[in-house]
Amino acid sequence: MSPTISINDSQRLQLKPLEIPSKLLLGPGPSNAHPTVLQAMNTTPLGHLDPDFLGLMNEIQSLLRYVWQTENPHTIAVSGTGSAAMEATIANAVEPGDVVLIGVTGYFGNRLVDMAGRYGADVRTITKPWGQVFSLEELRTAMETHRPTILALVHAETSTGARQPLDGVGELCREFGTLLLIDTVTSLGGVPIFLDEWGVDLAYSCSQKGLGCPPGASPFTMSPRAWEKLQRRSTKVANWYLDMTLLSKYWGSERVYHHTAPINLYYALREALRLVAEEGLANCWQRHQKNVEYLWDRLEEIGLSCHVEREYRLPTLTTVCIPEGVDGKTIARQLLTEHGIEVGGGLGELAGKVWRVGLMGFNSRKENVDRLIEALAKVLR
Repeated sequence: MSPTISINDSQRLQLKPLEIPSKLLLGPGPSNAHPTVLQAMNTTPLGHLDPDFLGLMNEIQSLLRYVWQTENPHTIAVSGTGSAAMEATIANAVEPGDVVLIGVTGYFGNRLVDMAGRYGADVRTITKPWGQVFSLEELRTAMETHRPTILALVHAETSTGARQPLDGVGELCREFGTLLLIDTVTSLGGVPIFLDEWGVDLAYSCSQKGLGCPPGASPFTMSPRAWEKLQRRSTKVANWYLDMTLLSKYWGSERVYHHTAPINLYYALREALRLVAEEGLANCWQRHQKNVEYLWDRLEEIGLSCHVEREYRLPTLTTVCIPEGVDGKTIARQLLTEHGIEVGGGLGELAGKVWRVGLMGFNSRKENVDRLIEALAKVLR
């Protein structure tokens, strides 16, 4: 007879079936997903090597190339949030000793610095005040000084709401034999992006912002130039889970098992990308721009200003200056508890100075702006 083991019930909970209150997510992400995307998630899983699922993976790859405007063969969805795709670019592109020049204009530039250092890069940085961007002349000076293997820039800085211009940067990188890596976490789906035209070699994003999908399946792409560097590595990629030499065998024609994919999240991503394609990429970009300009105008009506110069503001995320004498956290808490609206607070240098308001994906609609402004005006009184 086996001995009797006493069950410890101290952590046993008696719960009702899950019920989540409906809230309007107008922070820096996640944003509310389209109902069609949520419906797709509530579908029977397939096996991760099932032919029907592999066909869906092919559709995801093609649609990611469409929204990024690239023909890169190595374009996939990483099983993880945007930070996993971010780390995938660093893990695969950086070898110990590589000079990596990173433009820091906010919180996520600093995250790139941290990640690159962990993979043994010789990290160099150039900085601007949070909310500003680099000129092409400033980038050229830095390239001449540091001669980097990789230049990493944040196209859409989620902490500041600023958009980094990229015209001419790819040509500059080719002049110096440098790979160009960009963060498009808060720009993909809502901001014009032309990876091939811009000469971008590595890019990553997420699913829960401009694409209007739950988090967990994150876009990643690398150009043939970046792939060649990966093939020339003298050391293995230090991160097994994110190693593209392995993942490419699952996403490519070989279909070799690597890990169990998040099946239902890929369903959701496929539907989110399908909706962008159905709307048309240019129309999607125009919708985001039109609605954010309406937001800026409405903010001015109630006496609020924006942190970033209009020329460089993102259409997906706006940093709103907190008025003197106002407790930003208290206002944000009131918006959430009294009106069911989430907005984000400032990070790093902008903590306590701004609210971060997202109009992304399915949430980029005029009625959401009106609802926010009405609620904000009430709590500010």
